Amino acid sequence: MSERKVRVRFAPSPTGPLHMGGVRTALYNYLFAKKHGGDFILRIEDTDQTRYVPGAEDYIIQALTWSKIIPDEGQSVGGNYGPYRQSERKHLYRAYADQLIESGHAYYAFDTSEDLDKMRELAKQAGTANWQYNHVTRSHMKNSITLSAQEVEERLDAGEPYVIRIKLPRNEEVKFEDIIRGWVSVNTNNMDDKVLFKSDGMPTYHLANIVDDHLMEITHVIRGEEWLPSAPLHILLYRYLGWEETRPQFAHLPLLLKPDGNGKLSKRDGDRLGFPVFPLQWKDPETDNISSGYREQGYFSDAFINMLAFLGWNPGTEQELFTMQELIDAFTLERVNKAGAKFDHEKTKWFNQQYLRKHSDKELGELLLPYLDAKGIHTDAEYAGKVASIMKERAYFVTDILDEGMYFFEPPINYDEKTLEKKWNAESRMHVENLLHRFETLEFFDSETLEKNFKDYLTEKETGFGKVGPGFRLAVTGQGMGASMFDICAILGKQETVARMRTALEKLPA
Repeated sequence: MSERKVRVRFAPSPTGPLHMGGVRTALYNYLFAKKHGGDFILRIEDTDQTRYVPGAEDYIIQALTWSKIIPDEGQSVGGNYGPYRQSERKHLYRAYADQLIESGHAYYAFDTSEDLDKMRELAKQAGTANWQYNHVTRSHMKNSITLSAQEVEERLDAGEPYVIRIKLPRNEEVKFEDIIRGWVSVNTNNMDDKVLFKSDGMPTYHLANIVDDHLMEITHVIRGEEWLPSAPLHILLYRYLGWEETRPQFAHLPLLLKPDGNGKLSKRDGDRLGFPVFPLQWKDPETDNISSGYREQGYFSDAFINMLAFLGWNPGTEQELFTMQELIDAFTLERVNKAGAKFDHEKTKWFNQQYLRKHSDKELGELLLPYLDAKGIHTDAEYAGKVASIMKERAYFVTDILDEGMYFFEPPINYDEKTLEKKWNAESRMHVENLLHRFETLEFFDSETLEKNFKDYLTEKETGFGKVGPGFRLAVTGQGMGASMFDICAILGKQETVARMRTALEKLPA
């Protein structure tokens, strides 16, 4: 590790909602920075204005806030290296493009889109599938390499559109060490002369991110695997701009893969298999289509982050549940896998279940109240917490407690048909009536007292639980199965339990 203070950045483009893979990239950057006492910076890379989507930047900031990945510096936070939105840094980049031209490492290209399309078509007809603008083909194009200096000046003075391309050397091995992947080597013969500066006066990603990372003193670039093919170009840019000594170290993260089959996890996979791929719900500003989010589906942000951390990294121990601080303490880039990580939605639900169980009954009661209010049911957190105490072991989400236990908050209107058909008869009716009279006389109505009385009744009647229990449960809850009936009745209380039993005897067929 260098003696320089660790500074990392997460640099998304505001072209739509932030994918969970992007959140994982932000998380790994954040964990690495915190582990080494460094800074985590949020930079918005909006150089491609044609793909800008209104609301996307706010969405990114809200998603990171919900995920508790809080920038030390950057867009929405501020800092000494701003501005942190690339479109507001536009005035900075031209000087570096000019520096590359002056040093002979870049050139003006005046080719129109029609010129480029024509060359691609000719190459296709000649049997070359992927035509590239490179050290061979540039000699046949309209650029400052093939044109005279005078003609170049005339075209520039006339305001003719142009781009600035990097001038890659022929047959040079570009090598660098990736923290995750080890040594990477690419020959420049397999690379093309990428555009660095566009005719609209904006830099491309390749130039802008190098300049920004240098000016913001970034020490480590931790980003997705999809940027690995661009890394050799970026290595050369650092060299050509004279910044090799302060060049950041690179670490390219593995892809998030779809649960079934091969390939990168996409929104389409989520729609097809029924799970979100975005941290928060997203409403498309053009179509008004709504994409689901983990927050809105009832996931705890801590569970979401814990799950994401394990998609590509492992601590080398059996521990699976980590607080954010524990993740910071355990995280190393050396334990990030090279291979893609297959997403498992069931495991994601398991993580949420574990975090739900970590909440106290009082906390779960508080979380239940808004859902109850939305249904027009008004109760207090203490009662809701008692319900949660016996329902949380079966729940993945807070809403599951309500889905499975609405009978705690309103008497049953309908009764489970299977139980009614198979278990409700004259005998079970008689047992419910007998238990009703027995319960009416009880001074204490706690779970232990109810269980003792119930078992005493079975002994007295010389009958089994299967003859009495199902009808009793049906009468009180309307359900065929569920949590302990003694716990349920203790929470409902004597008056409500007896009233429900009496109602069932009146409503259900004899």
